[in-house]
Amino acid sequence: MRGKILIVDPIATNRIMLKTKLGPAFYDVRQATTVADALVQANQDPPDLVITAFQLCDADATAMLDGLAQGQNGRRIPVLAIGEDESAALRQLFLSRGARDVLVKPLADSLLLSRVRSLIRLYHSSEEWHVRAETSRVFGLADPPARFQTAGHVQLVGSDKGLNHIWAGQLRRDTPHKISVAAPEDAMNGLSGDGIPDAFVLVLTPDPAAVTGLMHLISSIRSNARTRHCGIIVVQTTVDSDVAANALDMGADDLMPQGFDTDELHLRLTALLERKAQIDRIRESVDLGLREAIFDPLTGLYNRRYGLAEITRQTSEANSDDLPFAVMMADMDHFKRVNDRYGHAVGDAVLVETARRLREHLRPRDMVVRMGGEEFLLLLPATQEAAATAVAKRLCQTFEHTPFVIPRVPAPFTVTISIGLCMISRADLADFDISSSALEWADKALYAAKNKGRNRVLLGRPAA
Repeated sequence: MRGKILIVDPIATNRIMLKTKLGPAFYDVRQATTVADALVQANQDPPDLVITAFQLCDADATAMLDGLAQGQNGRRIPVLAIGEDESAALRQLFLSRGARDVLVKPLADSLLLSRVRSLIRLYHSSEEWHVRAETSRVFGLADPPARFQTAGHVQLVGSDKGLNHIWAGQLRRDTPHKISVAAPEDAMNGLSGDGIPDAFVLVLTPDPAAVTGLMHLISSIRSNARTRHCGIIVVQTTVDSDVAANALDMGADDLMPQGFDTDELHLRLTALLERKAQIDRIRESVDLGLREAIFDPLTGLYNRRYGLAEITRQTSEANSDDLPFAVMMADMDHFKRVNDRYGHAVGDAVLVETARRLREHLRPRDMVVRMGGEEFLLLLPATQEAAATAVAKRLCQTFEHTPFVIPRVPAPFTVTISIGLCMISRADLADFDISSSALEWADKALYAAKNKGRNRVLLGRPAA
Protein backbone atom coordinates (compact mmCIF):
# COMPACT_ATOMS: atom_id res chain seq x y z
CA MET A 1 0.00 0.00 0.00
CA ARG A 2 1.41 3.39 -1.04
CA GLY A 3 2.02 6.06 1.58
CA LYS A 4 -0.32 9.06 1.37
CA ILE A 5 1.23 12.53 1.56
CA LEU A 6 -0.71 15.79 1.74
CA ILE A 7 1.23 18.82 0.43
CA VAL A 8 -0.06 22.18 1.69
CA ASP A 9 1.43 25.19 -0.06
CA PRO A 10 -0.18 28.29 -1.65
CA ILE A 11 2.42 28.40 -4.45
CA ALA A 12 1.62 26.05 -7.32
CA THR A 13 5.23 25.64 -8.46
CA ASN A 14 6.25 24.49 -4.96
CA ARG A 15 3.48 21.89 -4.90
CA ILE A 16 4.34 20.68 -8.40
CA MET A 17 8.04 20.44 -7.55
CA LEU A 18 7.38 18.41 -4.41
CA LYS A 19 4.93 16.15 -6.21
CA THR A 20 7.47 15.59 -8.98
CA LYS A 21 10.06 14.49 -6.40
CA LEU A 22 7.70 12.32 -4.35
CA GLY A 23 5.58 10.74 -7.09
CA PRO A 24 8.34 8.53 -8.56
CA ALA A 25 9.04 7.28 -5.02
CA PHE A 26 5.61 5.55 -5.07
CA TYR A 27 3.74 7.98 -2.82
CA ASP A 28 0.13 8.96 -3.31
CA VAL A 29 0.39 12.74 -3.29
CA ARG A 30 -2.57 15.06 -2.60
CA GLN A 31 -2.52 18.88 -2.56
CA ALA A 32 -4.11 21.77 -0.67
CA THR A 33 -3.54 25.52 -0.67
CA THR A 34 -5.13 26.56 2.63
CA VAL A 35 -5.24 25.33 6.22
CA ALA A 36 -9.02 24.94 6.01
CA ASP A 37 -8.84 22.76 2.90
CA ALA A 38 -5.99 20.70 4.33
CA LEU A 39 -7.84 19.99 7.59
CA VAL A 40 -10.96 18.88 5.69
CA GLN A 41 -8.88 16.46 3.60
CA ALA A 42 -6.98 15.19 6.65
CA ASN A 43 -10.21 14.43 8.50
CA GLN A 44 -11.93 12.77 5.54
CA ASP A 45 -8.99 10.62 4.42
CA PRO A 46 -6.06 10.93 6.85
CA PRO A 47 -2.66 10.98 5.14
CA ASP A 48 0.48 9.34 6.49
CA LEU A 49 2.36 12.65 6.37
CA VAL A 50 1.59 16.33 5.92
CA ILE A 51 4.20 18.56 4.29
CA THR A 52 3.36 22.20 4.84
CA ALA A 53 4.85 25.55 3.88
CA PHE A 54 5.71 27.98 6.67
CA GLN A 55 3.12 30.50 5.48
CA LEU A 56 -0.24 29.64 3.89
CA CYS A 57 -3.03 31.73 2.35
CA ASP A 58 -5.26 31.84 5.42
CA ALA A 59 -2.75 31.30 8.26
CA ASP A 60 0.72 30.03 9.05
CA ALA A 61 1.90 26.50 9.80
CA THR A 62 1.04 26.78 13.51
CA ALA A 63 -2.66 26.87 12.60
CA MET A 64 -2.16 23.69 10.58
CA LEU A 65 -0.46 22.01 13.55
CA ASP A 66 -3.14 23.13 15.99
CA GLY A 67 -5.94 22.00 13.69
CA LEU A 68 -4.44 18.55 13.17
CA ALA A 69 -3.88 18.16 16.92
CA GLN A 70 -7.58 18.85 17.55
CA GLY A 71 -8.87 16.57 14.80
CA GLN A 72 -10.13 13.17 15.87
CA ASN A 73 -8.50 11.34 12.99
CA GLY A 74 -5.40 13.41 12.44
CA ARG A 75 -4.00 14.00 15.89
CA ARG A 76 -1.05 11.62 15.36
CA ILE A 77 -0.31 12.51 11.73
CA PRO A 78 3.33 13.68 11.44
CA VAL A 79 3.90 17.13 9.98
CA LEU A 80 7.01 18.25 8.12
CA ALA A 81 7.36 22.03 7.70
CA ILE A 82 9.50 23.29 4.80
CA GLY A 83 10.38 26.94 4.15
CA GLU A 84 13.11 29.46 3.47
CA ASP A 85 13.43 31.14 6.88
CA GLU A 86 16.55 29.85 8.70
CA SER A 87 15.51 31.43 12.00
CA ALA A 88 16.15 29.10 14.93
CA ALA A 89 13.29 30.76 16.82
CA LEU A 90 10.80 29.94 14.04
CA ARG A 91 12.06 26.38 13.84
CA GLN A 92 11.63 25.98 17.61
CA LEU A 93 8.15 27.49 17.43
CA PHE A 94 6.99 24.90 14.91
CA LEU A 95 8.62 22.08 16.86
CA SER A 96 6.99 23.22 20.10
CA ARG A 97 3.57 23.17 18.40
CA GLY A 98 3.95 19.58 17.23
CA ALA A 99 5.91 19.57 13.95
CA ARG A 100 8.01 16.45 13.60
CA ASP A 101 10.70 18.31 11.69
CA VAL A 102 11.46 21.67 10.08
CA LEU A 103 13.63 21.80 6.96
CA VAL A 104 15.03 24.86 5.22
CA LYS A 105 15.40 25.36 1.47
CA PRO A 106 17.36 24.72 -0.66
CA LEU A 107 16.86 21.07 0.18
CA ALA A 108 18.77 18.12 -1.29
CA ASP A 109 16.47 15.50 -2.81
CA SER A 110 18.24 12.69 -0.95
CA LEU A 111 17.61 14.33 2.43
CA LEU A 112 13.98 15.15 1.62
CA LEU A 113 13.18 11.60 0.53
CA SER A 114 15.00 10.06 3.49
CA ARG A 115 13.15 12.31 5.94
CA VAL A 116 9.83 11.46 4.32
CA ARG A 117 10.62 7.73 4.47
CA SER A 118 11.69 8.01 8.09
CA LEU A 119 8.61 9.93 9.23
CA ILE A 120 6.18 7.60 7.46
CA ARG A 121 8.02 4.52 8.76
CA LEU A 122 7.85 5.78 12.34
CA TYR A 123 4.19 6.74 11.92
CA HIS A 124 3.24 3.29 10.62
CA SER A 125 5.18 1.62 13.43
CA SER A 126 3.37 3.73 16.01
CA GLU A 127 -0.03 3.12 14.43
CA GLU A 128 0.61 -0.64 14.38
CA TRP A 129 1.06 -0.64 18.16
CA HIS A 130 -2.08 1.47 18.59
CA VAL A 131 -4.07 -1.03 16.52
CA ARG A 132 -2.72 -3.94 18.54
CA ALA A 133 -3.67 -2.20 21.76
CA GLU A 134 -7.17 -1.45 20.52
CA THR A 135 -7.59 -5.06 19.42
CA SER A 136 -6.53 -6.42 22.81
CA ARG A 137 -8.69 -3.83 24.59
CA VAL A 138 -6.11 -3.36 27.29
CA PHE A 139 -5.15 0.26 26.59
CA GLY A 140 -7.59 3.17 26.43
CA LEU A 141 -6.55 5.01 23.29
CA ALA A 142 -9.66 7.17 23.41
CA ASP A 143 -7.92 9.06 26.22
CA PRO A 144 -5.41 11.82 25.40
CA PRO A 145 -1.84 10.54 25.10
CA ALA A 146 -0.09 10.55 28.45
CA ARG A 147 2.68 13.08 28.79
CA PHE A 148 6.21 11.97 29.57
CA GLN A 149 6.35 12.60 33.32
CA THR A 150 9.49 10.87 34.60
CA ALA A 151 13.07 11.79 33.85
CA GLY A 152 14.63 9.76 31.07
CA HIS A 153 18.18 8.69 30.37
CA VAL A 154 19.88 10.34 27.40
CA GLN A 155 23.32 9.20 26.26
CA LEU A 156 25.37 11.63 24.19
CA VAL A 157 27.78 9.78 21.90
CA GLY A 158 30.56 11.31 19.84
CA SER A 159 34.22 10.91 18.94
CA ASP A 160 35.23 14.38 20.27
CA LYS A 161 35.38 13.89 24.06
CA GLY A 162 35.85 17.57 24.80
CA LEU A 163 32.85 18.57 22.69
CA ASN A 164 30.77 15.80 24.26
CA HIS A 165 31.34 17.10 27.79
CA ILE A 166 30.66 20.71 26.82
CA TRP A 167 27.34 19.83 25.20
CA ALA A 168 26.42 17.45 28.02
CA GLY A 169 27.04 20.22 30.54
CA GLN A 170 24.75 22.57 28.62
CA LEU A 171 22.02 19.93 28.43
CA ARG A 172 22.20 19.14 32.15
CA ARG A 173 21.50 22.75 33.12
CA ASP A 174 17.97 22.83 31.73
CA THR A 175 16.71 19.25 31.63
CA PRO A 176 15.31 16.78 34.18
CA HIS A 177 16.85 13.89 32.26
CA LYS A 178 19.97 11.99 33.18
CA ILE A 179 22.71 12.87 30.66
CA SER A 180 25.56 10.43 30.19
CA VAL A 181 28.49 10.58 27.76
CA ALA A 182 30.15 7.79 25.81
CA ALA A 183 32.58 7.27 22.97
CA PRO A 184 31.12 5.38 19.97
CA GLU A 185 33.11 2.24 20.77
CA ASP A 186 31.79 2.23 24.37
CA ALA A 187 28.14 3.14 23.78
CA MET A 188 26.87 -0.45 23.66
CA ASN A 189 28.95 -1.74 26.58
CA GLY A 190 27.36 -2.60 29.91
CA LEU A 191 23.79 -1.89 28.83
CA SER A 192 21.39 -3.63 31.21
CA GLY A 193 18.37 -2.70 33.31
CA ASP A 194 18.35 0.99 34.17
CA GLY A 195 21.62 1.44 32.28
CA ILE A 196 19.84 1.30 28.92
CA PRO A 197 19.28 4.86 27.64
CA ASP A 198 15.85 6.00 26.54
CA ALA A 199 17.50 7.97 23.75
CA PHE A 200 20.89 8.30 22.10
CA VAL A 201 22.13 11.65 20.79
CA LEU A 202 24.78 10.87 18.17
CA VAL A 203 27.19 13.67 17.24
CA LEU A 204 28.44 13.49 13.66
CA THR A 205 31.75 15.28 13.07
CA PRO A 206 33.34 15.72 9.59
CA ASP A 207 35.83 12.90 10.26
CA PRO A 208 34.93 10.10 7.78
CA ALA A 209 36.10 7.36 10.13
CA ALA A 210 33.96 8.76 12.96
CA VAL A 211 30.94 9.01 10.63
CA THR A 212 31.38 5.38 9.59
CA GLY A 213 31.62 4.31 13.24
CA LEU A 214 28.43 6.14 14.19
CA MET A 215 26.56 4.69 11.21
CA HIS A 216 27.53 1.22 12.43
CA LEU A 217 26.35 2.26 15.91
CA ILE A 218 22.89 3.16 14.55
CA SER A 219 22.66 -0.32 13.03
CA SER A 220 23.81 -1.91 16.29
CA ILE A 221 21.24 0.01 18.34
CA ARG A 222 18.43 -0.99 16.01
CA SER A 223 19.48 -4.66 15.80
CA ASN A 224 20.08 -5.19 19.54
CA ALA A 225 17.08 -6.56 21.46
CA ARG A 226 17.86 -4.34 24.47
CA THR A 227 18.13 -1.08 22.55
CA ARG A 228 16.00 -1.46 19.42
CA HIS A 229 13.19 0.67 20.89
CA CYS A 230 15.51 3.48 22.05
CA GLY A 231 15.21 6.86 20.38
CA ILE A 232 18.04 8.15 18.18
CA ILE A 233 18.71 11.81 17.38
CA VAL A 234 21.60 12.67 15.07
CA VAL A 235 23.30 16.07 15.40
CA GLN A 236 25.58 17.18 12.58
CA THR A 237 28.43 19.60 13.23
CA THR A 238 28.73 20.30 9.50
CA VAL A 239 26.06 20.09 6.81
CA ASP A 240 26.22 16.92 4.72
CA SER A 241 22.95 15.92 3.10
CA ASP A 242 24.13 12.50 1.98
CA VAL A 243 25.33 11.56 5.47
CA ALA A 244 22.11 12.90 6.97
CA ALA A 245 19.99 10.88 4.53
CA ASN A 246 22.02 7.76 5.27
CA ALA A 247 21.55 8.21 9.03
CA LEU A 248 17.78 8.44 8.65
CA ASP A 249 17.63 5.41 6.38
CA MET A 250 19.76 3.45 8.87
CA GLY A 251 17.16 4.02 11.58
CA ALA A 252 17.67 7.42 13.22
CA ASP A 253 14.41 8.94 14.50
CA ASP A 254 15.36 12.59 14.26
CA LEU A 255 18.01 14.83 12.73
CA MET A 256 19.54 18.24 13.46
CA PRO A 257 21.47 19.16 10.31
CA GLN A 258 21.94 22.77 11.47
CA GLY A 259 24.13 21.71 14.40
CA PHE A 260 23.78 21.75 18.17
CA ASP A 261 21.23 24.07 19.75
CA THR A 262 20.31 23.44 23.38
CA ASP A 263 16.74 24.73 23.16
CA GLU A 264 15.98 22.89 19.94
CA LEU A 265 17.51 19.65 21.20
CA HIS A 266 15.36 19.93 24.34
CA LEU A 267 12.24 20.22 22.18
CA ARG A 268 13.21 17.27 20.01
CA LEU A 269 14.15 15.13 23.03
CA THR A 270 10.89 15.95 24.80
CA ALA A 271 8.81 14.95 21.78
CA LEU A 272 10.87 11.81 21.17
CA LEU A 273 10.71 10.65 24.79
CA GLU A 274 6.98 11.32 25.00
CA ARG A 275 6.36 9.17 21.93
CA LYS A 276 8.67 6.43 23.24
CA ALA A 277 6.99 6.41 26.66
CA GLN A 278 3.55 6.10 25.09
CA ILE A 279 4.61 3.27 22.76
CA ASP A 280 6.38 1.51 25.66
CA ARG A 281 3.16 1.61 27.66
CA ILE A 282 1.17 0.28 24.70
CA ARG A 283 3.71 -2.48 24.09
CA GLU A 284 3.63 -3.50 27.76
CA SER A 285 -0.17 -3.52 27.68
CA VAL A 286 -0.23 -5.67 24.55
CA ASP A 287 2.30 -8.05 26.13
CA LEU A 288 0.11 -8.22 29.23
CA GLY A 289 -2.94 -8.91 27.08
CA LEU A 290 -1.07 -11.70 25.32
CA ARG A 291 -0.01 -13.23 28.62
CA GLU A 292 -3.57 -13.08 29.89
CA ALA A 293 -4.77 -14.75 26.70
CA ILE A 294 -2.57 -17.83 27.18
CA PHE A 295 -1.93 -18.11 30.94
CA ASP A 296 -4.21 -19.03 33.81
CA PRO A 297 -4.12 -16.04 36.22
CA LEU A 298 -4.39 -18.15 39.41
CA THR A 299 -1.77 -20.85 38.84
CA GLY A 300 0.43 -19.27 36.18
CA LEU A 301 0.00 -22.38 34.02
CA TYR A 302 -1.00 -22.26 30.37
CA ASN A 303 -4.77 -22.07 29.92
CA ARG A 304 -7.13 -24.36 28.02
CA ARG A 305 -7.00 -22.34 24.79
CA TYR A 306 -3.23 -22.54 24.58
CA GLY A 307 -3.17 -26.18 25.63
CA LEU A 308 -5.50 -27.25 22.84
CA ALA A 309 -3.36 -25.41 20.30
CA GLU A 310 -0.25 -27.09 21.70
CA ILE A 311 -1.74 -30.56 21.18
CA THR A 312 -2.17 -29.72 17.49
CA ARG A 313 1.43 -28.52 17.25
CA GLN A 314 2.84 -31.58 19.00
CA THR A 315 0.74 -33.83 16.79
CA SER A 316 2.48 -32.30 13.78
CA GLU A 317 5.91 -32.83 15.36
CA ALA A 318 5.13 -36.45 16.21
CA ASN A 319 4.09 -37.03 12.60
CA SER A 320 7.41 -35.69 11.31
CA ASP A 321 9.91 -37.19 13.77
CA ASP A 322 8.15 -40.51 14.54
CA LEU A 323 8.47 -40.00 18.32
CA PRO A 324 5.45 -40.76 20.52
CA PHE A 325 4.08 -38.29 23.03
CA ALA A 326 1.98 -38.69 26.12
CA VAL A 327 -1.26 -36.89 26.93
CA MET A 328 -2.45 -36.97 30.53
CA MET A 329 -5.63 -35.66 32.11
CA ALA A 330 -5.22 -35.19 35.86
CA ASP A 331 -8.01 -34.34 38.29
CA MET A 332 -7.87 -33.77 42.03
CA ASP A 333 -9.96 -36.24 44.03
CA HIS A 334 -12.89 -34.91 46.08
CA PHE A 335 -11.71 -31.32 45.63
CA LYS A 336 -15.20 -30.00 46.39
CA ARG A 337 -14.71 -31.15 49.97
CA VAL A 338 -11.76 -28.77 50.31
CA ASN A 339 -13.83 -25.78 49.20
CA ASP A 340 -16.79 -26.81 51.38
CA ARG A 341 -14.70 -27.36 54.50
CA TYR A 342 -12.05 -24.65 54.29
CA GLY A 343 -13.44 -22.12 51.80
CA HIS A 344 -12.49 -21.11 48.28
CA ALA A 345 -9.42 -19.14 49.34
CA VAL A 346 -7.87 -22.35 50.70
CA GLY A 347 -9.04 -24.19 47.59
CA ASP A 348 -7.19 -21.64 45.45
CA ALA A 349 -4.04 -22.12 47.54
CA VAL A 350 -4.29 -25.88 46.98
CA LEU A 351 -4.57 -25.33 43.22
CA VAL A 352 -1.51 -23.09 43.20
CA GLU A 353 0.51 -25.68 45.13
CA THR A 354 -0.78 -28.41 42.82
CA ALA A 355 0.48 -26.46 39.81
CA ARG A 356 3.90 -26.14 41.45
CA ARG A 357 4.09 -29.89 42.17
CA LEU A 358 3.10 -30.82 38.65
CA ARG A 359 5.74 -28.54 37.11
CA GLU A 360 8.37 -29.78 39.55
CA HIS A 361 8.02 -33.40 38.44
CA LEU A 362 8.13 -32.73 34.69
CA ARG A 363 10.93 -31.90 32.29
CA PRO A 364 11.44 -28.31 31.07
CA ARG A 365 10.07 -29.26 27.63
CA ASP A 366 6.90 -30.80 29.09
CA MET A 367 3.79 -28.66 29.49
CA VAL A 368 1.15 -28.35 32.22
CA VAL A 369 -2.19 -26.74 31.38
CA ARG A 370 -5.03 -25.82 33.70
CA MET A 371 -8.11 -26.90 31.80
CA GLY A 372 -10.50 -25.48 34.35
CA GLY A 373 -11.43 -26.01 37.99
CA GLU A 374 -9.22 -28.77 39.45
CA GLU A 375 -8.52 -30.47 36.09
CA PHE A 376 -5.08 -30.32 34.43
CA LEU A 377 -3.67 -31.39 31.07
CA LEU A 378 -0.08 -32.67 30.88
CA LEU A 379 1.75 -32.97 27.55
CA LEU A 380 5.01 -34.93 27.42
CA PRO A 381 6.60 -34.90 23.94
CA ALA A 382 9.05 -37.57 22.79
CA THR A 383 8.13 -39.90 25.66
CA GLN A 384 7.81 -43.68 25.62
CA GLU A 385 4.91 -45.40 27.37
CA ALA A 386 7.02 -46.82 30.21
CA ALA A 387 8.50 -43.40 31.03
CA ALA A 388 5.12 -41.64 30.86
CA THR A 389 3.52 -44.25 33.13
CA ALA A 390 6.36 -43.88 35.63
CA VAL A 391 5.89 -40.10 35.71
CA ALA A 392 2.14 -40.40 36.24
CA LYS A 393 2.54 -42.92 39.08
CA ARG A 394 5.19 -40.76 40.72
CA LEU A 395 2.80 -37.81 40.64
CA CYS A 396 0.05 -39.84 42.31
CA GLN A 397 2.45 -40.96 45.03
CA THR A 398 3.63 -37.41 45.62
CA PHE A 399 0.11 -36.15 46.25
CA GLU A 400 -0.76 -39.17 48.40
CA HIS A 401 2.28 -38.84 50.66
CA THR A 402 2.75 -35.04 50.75
CA PRO A 403 0.00 -33.25 52.70
CA PHE A 404 -0.93 -29.67 51.89
CA VAL A 405 0.23 -27.15 54.48
CA ILE A 406 -1.87 -24.00 54.09
CA PRO A 407 -1.49 -20.89 56.30
CA ARG A 408 -4.33 -20.38 58.80
CA VAL A 409 -5.49 -24.00 58.37
CA PRO A 410 -5.04 -25.83 61.71
CA ALA A 411 -3.61 -29.08 60.37
CA PRO A 412 -2.13 -30.39 57.11
CA PHE A 413 -4.49 -32.35 54.88
CA THR A 414 -4.10 -34.66 51.90
CA VAL A 415 -5.74 -34.43 48.49
CA THR A 416 -4.98 -37.25 46.06
CA ILE A 417 -5.01 -37.08 42.28
CA SER A 418 -6.24 -39.36 39.49
CA ILE A 419 -4.64 -39.49 36.04
CA GLY A 420 -5.83 -40.74 32.66
CA LEU A 421 -2.96 -41.44 30.26
CA CYS A 422 -3.04 -41.71 26.46
CA MET A 423 -0.01 -42.50 24.27
CA ILE A 424 0.05 -41.10 20.71
CA SER A 425 2.33 -42.61 18.07
CA ARG A 426 2.86 -41.91 14.39
CA ALA A 427 0.70 -44.89 13.45
CA ASP A 428 -2.25 -43.35 15.30
CA LEU A 429 -1.97 -40.10 13.36
CA ALA A 430 -2.99 -41.74 10.09
CA ASP A 431 -6.22 -43.14 11.51
CA PHE A 432 -7.58 -40.51 13.91
CA ASP A 433 -8.21 -36.82 14.35
CA ILE A 434 -5.69 -36.63 17.18
CA SER A 435 -6.36 -33.03 18.21
CA SER A 436 -9.77 -33.98 19.60
CA SER A 437 -9.37 -37.74 20.09
CA ALA A 438 -6.28 -37.57 22.32
CA LEU A 439 -8.14 -35.52 24.89
CA GLU A 440 -11.17 -37.80 24.63
CA TRP A 441 -9.08 -40.94 25.20
CA ALA A 442 -7.20 -39.42 28.15
CA ASP A 443 -10.45 -38.10 29.60
CA LYS A 444 -12.12 -41.51 29.40
CA ALA A 445 -9.11 -43.08 31.11
CA LEU A 446 -9.36 -40.43 33.84
CA TYR A 447 -13.01 -41.21 34.52
CA ALA A 448 -12.20 -44.91 34.59
CA ALA A 449 -9.53 -44.19 37.21
CA LYS A 450 -12.12 -42.26 39.24
CA ASN A 451 -14.61 -45.14 39.00
CA LYS A 452 -11.98 -47.68 40.13
CA GLY A 453 -11.37 -45.85 43.39
CA ARG A 454 -9.33 -42.72 42.50
CA ASN A 455 -5.67 -42.02 43.36
CA ARG A 456 -4.41 -44.07 40.43
CA VAL A 457 -3.25 -44.03 36.79
CA LEU A 458 -5.09 -45.73 33.95
CA LEU A 459 -4.03 -46.03 30.31
CA GLY A 460 -6.62 -45.28 27.64
CA ARG A 461 -6.95 -45.82 23.87
CA PRO A 462 -5.38 -46.19 21.41
CA ALA A 463 -2.43 -47.69 23.30
CA ALA A 464 -4.62 -49.70 25.69
